Amino acid sequence: MASLRLRRVPALSSSIGVPRRSYVRAYSILRTSTVASKPQFQSLKNASYPACSSIPQLRLFSTTLTQYDTTVKVPQMAESISEGTLSSFSKQVGDYVEQDEEIASIETDKIDVSVNAPEAGTITELLVGEGDTVTVGQEIAKLDPGSGGGGGAKEASSEPKEPASKDQPTSSDPEPKKEEPKKEEPKKEAAPPPPKKEEKPAPPKEEKKAPPPKQSEGKQESKGVESPFGKGSRNEDRVKMNRMRLRIAERLKQSQNTAASLTTFNEVDMSNIMDFRKKYKDEILKKTGVKLGFMSAFAKAAVLAFKEVPAANASIEGPGGGDTIVYRDYVDISVAVATPKGLVTPVVRNAESMEMVEIEQSIADLGKKARDGKLTIEDMAGGTFTISNGGVFGSMMGTPIINLPQTAVLGLHAIKDRPMAIDGKIEIRPMMYLALTYDHRLLDGREAVTFLVKIKEFIEDPRKMLLA
Repeated sequence: MASLRLRRVPALSSSIGVPRRSYVRAYSILRTSTVASKPQFQSLKNASYPACSSIPQLRLFSTTLTQYDTTVKVPQMAESISEGTLSSFSKQVGDYVEQDEEIASIETDKIDVSVNAPEAGTITELLVGEGDTVTVGQEIAKLDPGSGGGGGAKEASSEPKEPASKDQPTSSDPEPKKEEPKKEEPKKEAAPPPPKKEEKPAPPKEEKKAPPPKQSEGKQESKGVESPFGKGSRNEDRVKMNRMRLRIAERLKQSQNTAASLTTFNEVDMSNIMDFRKKYKDEILKKTGVKLGFMSAFAKAAVLAFKEVPAANASIEGPGGGDTIVYRDYVDISVAVATPKGLVTPVVRNAESMEMVEIEQSIADLGKKARDGKLTIEDMAGGTFTISNGGVFGSMMGTPIINLPQTAVLGLHAIKDRPMAIDGKIEIRPMMYLALTYDHRLLDGREAVTFLVKIKEFIEDPRKMLLA
């Protein structure tokens, strides 16, 4: 009859010098010839084999649990985001990274998420490739903890020693005197041959004769593109859309299919607000460090206009396209910002409780974060009204698309000097076209036009903002 006994021996690891974080498990299989006789057990540390005459065989097996590499996993991104595209690795196999140092970047529908090292070490393996879709918690790389840091330090310390040894002979006076004439002699000997080599223009001439094949190649290409449509390049580049662009396309098409969009236009004389900015911008910049612009003025004007037309700050919610109107006593303004990867709309929260300078500072901070790719999900979540300034790119007029579930979006355009009739006289005034796209399911034409006219009045006479 055979019996199996498992015993964990902590003393064995210390006696044979097993590394830290390792364990040794010892298994002893004892076989007896008879059932009556019971095997006797002794401590493995003081055991003499065989320990009992009734034990014909004793076998000892040991397994060592080695320390595995640390895995780098995709971090939690947001409640609504469970996957993304691994856009790039900033570190490669063999690179040493510090704790919390960025290893990779993941592109999601809204923002870019950085993957940081959980601890210092050397990257041993990349488990996914650039362009692959990854999910939250997925392993993307392996890291050997604590290795690689010392080697770099040794190399760094060994490098400066070489230049120091070269500097030592130069610091002594007698040695350089002896070395200088020796160096001058080879220089004199080497001086004559270089001009001879330089005087030979044969190799450069041969190199100059190399362009003809390029011309012939160009001819071959031109022959290849000859077609009934005439000469010229007809190449096509196919690039897969990034996740942000796909999401933007999906959202905009959803807006067109859901909202009953309609756009109303007006024009605003920017003379007074420009004079106001010119008069106080230096004082505000010196006092607060904020560069006063026009976006804060339009945001403040919109906040005041909501008091007369609160539906412009509301939204439609509910099943089947929505059956409930949600009115809000707060204003979260989404500011459209163009980035190399696409349009993003960070949110200035509780704009109704801010002054113009505070709104301007918030817009500037969000714009910088957007251009630097540092926006978070929290920066873009929500929003009750959107302002899009296409005028910075020279747009004369356009119809912005509603950012669902919002009800309206205000479009600003370029400021152009135009002749205007003022009190029966023709004067040149800086004019801007305003466009308000609204959801006709919630706003009728009267409310939409009233809202836009209110903004126009506040901008043309900023003093009215103090009375609203």
